[in-house]
Amino acid sequence: MKIVVIGPTYPFVGGISHYNTELCKNLARKHELMLISYKRRYPSFLYPGRDQIDETSNEKIIINNVEYILDTINPITWIRTFLKIKKYNPDLLIFHWVTPFMSPMFVTIFFFVRRFTKTKVLGICHNVLPHERTVLDLSLSRLVFGNVDYFIVQSKEDFAKLQQIVPGFKVIRYNPHPIYDIFRLQDLPKDVAKELLGLSSTTKVILFFGYVREYKGLIYLIRAIPLVLKEIPNVKLVIAGEFWENKRRYLDEIRTLRIENSVMIVDKYIPNEEVNLYFSAADIVVLPYVSATQSGVVQVAYAFNKPVITTNVGGLPDVVENNKTGIIVEARDSQKLAAAIIKYFEQNKERKFKKIIEKTKWKFSWERLIEIVEKFG
Repeated sequence: MKIVVIGPTYPFVGGISHYNTELCKNLARKHELMLISYKRRYPSFLYPGRDQIDETSNEKIIINNVEYILDTINPITWIRTFLKIKKYNPDLLIFHWVTPFMSPMFVTIFFFVRRFTKTKVLGICHNVLPHERTVLDLSLSRLVFGNVDYFIVQSKEDFAKLQQIVPGFKVIRYNPHPIYDIFRLQDLPKDVAKELLGLSSTTKVILFFGYVREYKGLIYLIRAIPLVLKEIPNVKLVIAGEFWENKRRYLDEIRTLRIENSVMIVDKYIPNEEVNLYFSAADIVVLPYVSATQSGVVQVAYAFNKPVITTNVGGLPDVVENNKTGIIVEARDSQKLAAAIIKYFEQNKERKFKKIIEKTKWKFSWERLIEIVEKFG
């Protein structure tokens, strides 16, 4: 099967870039593939982070046969992309749906593809609708969805949401976010990883990983730490990821709670080769999200056989089995979050949860996703 994929890859930062690169690598093992990526993904004034380009990772996650054509705000590149697709004449065109900001670009490309080729269009939904919404998001999303033949969603909540937005759309498949094993570059013992972070081997490390955004609920985890410290004095909250919002709010909360010595903040985009360090050091990974569709952080944790404590929002309960691979609590509740962390450590849940993760993470293989994609070809 001939396939064209539209999406980010190295040198762009972030989970979607890593996801797309792994998707293309796995597709290319069995199919003829061309990846069309971006010259510019977002205008700088619309991007909340510091850098869109990964200039820090020594370990680069790359793929061959990439055409860097697209500029999301330059319609000429949209037409060039269509002409490239038309010439390649693929059976299937795959794109990643993340934000309605890209609707004009996708609508233009798909309009020409559907009218002047026989290529089918498959969308992989990372968020049917964005976490922070505007009044135009629903209308812009519908414009794109009306030009798509098939969808893969990664949470049951998004499955239901997409059916509501596009009534009668029949070809929607659910497949959870595949596992990210690309960061496990070496087996690093936990005590060694902790020492490399400047921590004692006896410190209980609670890891919050990834971009800090309001919907991820970090403030509730910070407020849970004093409650945890009363029962387990040797815990350390490690916040590893770039702040995409006002950092001062979190620093003030930490200072008010007088837990400065129990919190480590690494405010930067974590280079690929350092991801291994933070997850190897973690005793538990915590996602205190207040809203979510799915999260690649869970799948990075599973790659390192790390249990997860998370909230009952979006697709997170789809991939975290309560009291088996982690613990699920109510969102926006620091007391219940603290109780779950205390329970995890006091009842020594790590070994039990780790064994279950090792046995069940095959459910999140890339092969399963590729099998679904192949059915659309």
